[in-house]
Amino acid sequence: MSTVLEPATPAAVPGETFQETLGRLAGAQKGAKGAPAYSRFVNRKLGRVLAAVAFHAGLTPNAVTGISALCTFSGIGVLALVAPSWPVGVLVAALLAVGYALDSADGQLARLRGGGSPAGEWLDHMVDALKIASLHLALLVGVYRFEPVERGPWLLVPLAFSVVSVVLFFGTLLNESLRAQHGARTRAAHTTDERPSVLRSLIVLPTDYGLLCLVFVLLGAPLVFLSVYALLALATGGFLVLACSTWFREMGRLVR
Repeated sequence: MSTVLEPATPAAVPGETFQETLGRLAGAQKGAKGAPAYSRFVNRKLGRVLAAVAFHAGLTPNAVTGISALCTFSGIGVLALVAPSWPVGVLVAALLAVGYALDSADGQLARLRGGGSPAGEWLDHMVDALKIASLHLALLVGVYRFEPVERGPWLLVPLAFSVVSVVLFFGTLLNESLRAQHGARTRAAHTTDERPSVLRSLIVLPTDYGLLCLVFVLLGAPLVFLSVYALLALATGGFLVLACSTWFREMGRLVR
């Protein structure tokens, strides 16, 4: 998930090279505090390259969001409509991963072009919401239709993962909204003495959407895939429970 309403980088100078554009993007990244490892160390860098490509191609941030949606929902469609196999797993993982990188690129491109817009942010979040709500349900449809493993408790895992993912997404957006309403985001933006923790990024890696994208490579071995997928669901659910306690206390402090 990217946010396009970020401080803008200076407008491009005539004749700016691709490498110079990448350099400007690298100097205008959002803070890395709390970001899981794949999103922080892999997806953000991929998004930076794609944003620079889109910038020199004359694409708008909304166009990049649209391409991201096309990749992501193509992968989700394959997941629901095509029998699982190793080639299908690679295709699904690639489409989801590219869609995720482009999801990072649209916000970075908005900064290069002078800043985002409320409409662009709305579009970005709506695509994210649809993606998060449909991905696990598409897997559920695929498992039910093609029965790569015996039907039974396995069908509950995508349902549970869907609930957890939607609640986590909503909670994250709600937190950002309440912090902004009470001025917490502004105060945090001026805090520069806290370096983002690499260890924390690694600890929360199981909750990373980017890691989930890559796990679909294992579709050719359904039992292995579902076992790993269930572990990610469990880890994400545990993270949500702990995060809710922390968020509630934080919101209580905002009232004061």
